Amino acid sequence: MTLATGVGSFPGTDQRDFDEALRLVLGELDLPFLPEVPGRGAPAGMIGRTLGLVTELDADLQPAGWRLTGTSGAPAVDQRRARSLLGQDLDSVEEQASDHTGPFKVQVTGPWTLAAAVERPRGDKLLADHGARRDLAQALAAAVADHVADVRRRLPGSDRIVVQVDEPALPAVLAGSVPTASGFGRHRTVHPPEVSEALGWVLGAVRGAGAEPWVHCCAADAPLALLRGAGASGLAVDLSLLGADGHDVLAEAIEAGETVALGVLPSDDPAEPPTEKVVVNEVHRWIDLVGLDPGQAAERLVLSPACGLAGASSAWVRQSVALLHSAAASLS
Repeated sequence: MTLATGVGSFPGTDQRDFDEALRLVLGELDLPFLPEVPGRGAPAGMIGRTLGLVTELDADLQPAGWRLTGTSGAPAVDQRRARSLLGQDLDSVEEQASDHTGPFKVQVTGPWTLAAAVERPRGDKLLADHGARRDLAQALAAAVADHVADVRRRLPGSDRIVVQVDEPALPAVLAGSVPTASGFGRHRTVHPPEVSEALGWVLGAVRGAGAEPWVHCCAADAPLALLRGAGASGLAVDLSLLGADGHDVLAEAIEAGETVALGVLPSDDPAEPPTEKVVVNEVHRWIDLVGLDPGQAAERLVLSPACGLAGASSAWVRQSVALLHSAAASLS
């Protein structure tokens, strides 16, 4: 059965917007998920939300973004706010989805996107420090395991918990194109074995906690083979950005019984919204392109927007969710 889901983010600026997004995903999607509403402020964004989970490292919010404090046991007010906000959101999930028995997805920012975004106490990104990025990945792995346990406690009837690890900055990390704090230089390339090892700690923690580890990367040149090698059992991509190698890796994943989430809808309002027929035909063309059996592919496919919907209008959000649901039903 082909499922419909979302990447994570929704438009909005307050708790009412989160509650509305949660009602929408629970009511319309086969694979509902914990919405993110980054318009509520930095503690609700993908970086702050994940730092709120990581209790082993303390961080505060600076004008340039998030920074580790170098202290322990005394999280700053913004990190406490991130933890509190996530707790409130999970309380809403527990209340609204108390009888949910199907799959459910949560999202966390991956170790390499965090390392490319968060600063060390003495300045510049964690990416510049081998030991710091190693500590971050290990702390994130521990936090993710605890997060899965918390979600499972709140949704005891759910038969499948998915953790989507978001890594939009990973291609830039591998290419050595992440800018330094000054903006005049670039951080050195991190080599694939180290990238795979750190990501593997996080994905392994997800699997060890009894959940299903996916990785989402909506950037061009997503290293899909590396992600599979690190332990991802699900790959979420922007279909329009895939190169020839990417198509092959996704086909191999489906043949191996893994999940592929195809981003088939734009994340911003399109000039001319596609119809259900257009979406279904696009997926069928992709299945033909990679030479998969349609029945086998339909069982392992998930349909989603290409990326988050935080920049979209409320009208397109609702339309896209309905479109994904109907297209997935047609493919099934």
